[in-house]
Amino acid sequence: MDLPGTLSLILLAVSFSSVKVDASLHFYNRETFREIGNSYLLAGGSEGIVAGSGNAQPQIQDGRSFVRFENITFWRPKEAAEKHSNMEHSTGLIQAIMFEAADRDDIGGSAYGGQRSICCTPDLAKLEGCKQGEVLRRPSATDPTWPYVINTHFSGDVLSTEMEPTEVPITKTGMYSLFFISCDPNLKGLVMSGKTVWKNRKGYLPGRMAPLMTFYIFMSLAYLLLSIIWLSQYLRFWSDILQIQHCITVVIGLGLFEMTLWYLDYAYFNATGTRPIGITSWVVTVGAIRKTISRLIILCVSMGYGVVRPTLGGLTSKVLLIGSTYFMASELLDIAENVGTINDISGKARLFLVLPDAFLDAFLILWIFTSLSKTLEKLQARRSSVKLDIYRKFTNALAVAVIASVAWIGYEVYFKATDPFSERWQSAWVITAFWDVLAFSLLCVICYLWAPSVNAQRYAYSEELGDELDEEAQSLTKGSSEGDFSLVKQEKDRSGGGDPDVFILEDQPEEDKRE
Repeated sequence: MDLPGTLSLILLAVSFSSVKVDASLHFYNRETFREIGNSYLLAGGSEGIVAGSGNAQPQIQDGRSFVRFENITFWRPKEAAEKHSNMEHSTGLIQAIMFEAADRDDIGGSAYGGQRSICCTPDLAKLEGCKQGEVLRRPSATDPTWPYVINTHFSGDVLSTEMEPTEVPITKTGMYSLFFISCDPNLKGLVMSGKTVWKNRKGYLPGRMAPLMTFYIFMSLAYLLLSIIWLSQYLRFWSDILQIQHCITVVIGLGLFEMTLWYLDYAYFNATGTRPIGITSWVVTVGAIRKTISRLIILCVSMGYGVVRPTLGGLTSKVLLIGSTYFMASELLDIAENVGTINDISGKARLFLVLPDAFLDAFLILWIFTSLSKTLEKLQARRSSVKLDIYRKFTNALAVAVIASVAWIGYEVYFKATDPFSERWQSAWVITAFWDVLAFSLLCVICYLWAPSVNAQRYAYSEELGDELDEEAQSLTKGSSEGDFSLVKQEKDRSGGGDPDVFILEDQPEEDKRE
């Protein structure tokens, strides 16, 4: 297959490989090399790394950036070893190739416009001057020592060989990829174990994740401030709290807990180089619960629950079903994206988990706006001006959030389509951060619209008096001092035996009761 660059094919193919990783410590447990073109190849990882300083102090935040090879061992098939004598010094070559994404076309080549090859062929040897049996490598235009190559040989007829412990300093900021490649056809079935340690300047967090640790500090503080403001009103007007306000309190608490757990997850990751599976599993579960409850609250409010209808009736089971389905889809997607993952190039399996999540979100949005339309019609028919105003503002806020979401999805698709090798990894954290900011912003709007107050019951469903009369009573009494009856007709008892200050509403004309 002809491609603009050999490594373009390799990167896309091996970014979906099943190499086990554990944070910035990439572990390889008896991984088998894959046959790609005229080579046998194993992906070692891809991460964005910030250029380090020359400080040689072995501290976590010492300013150094490097990739270190530890306990890398290769095993070849017994049949391959038997073809050689124990007197031979070099009987098989494996090359570890490290390169920055911008230099991916410096590996491999094509003779006379034919199929591109990773390994040097007789024709390429004539054209490029490369050595047969090795990877074709051209020096980078910015640094002739890159792409970085480390050679490891088998000796005689031994079945295994170890790679020399090596630490490769990173002096240029970029997206780096590591591949183990063999061009020897006798090494088919090659297996490798060991680990590589990838370190950034300020710790072990991959480049695209590092800014998120600071971001989650600010998000935790934002949720903390919101929770303090909300709880102060929540406790102050405890006797007038509505059911929806209890749910909002739960969502705020879950949001604060989630942001704090994200920070702890990233901080541990950065300090140790190992991602804590326990914390990561907890945080994605809490996040899935928060997102599910938030969507169900919005759906129930849109249906008019507690405002134009006392219960959801037969819709309760459907709401619970869509909620449980969304929770499972969101949980699976978040686990695939976060638990144990570290490479800055995501896997193809994520696509199959994104689709159900996106479909359920689209279905919920359609259901929410359909329900909102019906609720607004009911409130207009009942002339419930206060509730109608709240719901119109709520609808506008949701519409803005949906438009922003669609626009951002379009930008995210464009961002990833135009950056298949994650060369813009330094700004990739914004993709993740946007959704947390949007969710927090919408939560703030909901908190503002349904804030606890002495008049909170004006939002509630009233079966006996009707919404219109309830709201009229609210508007007549709100803000008036005790004894101020200027808006109510006063009439003395004509018989003279009653209270001279009786307030009669019954004989007011119907039109006088409105506005």
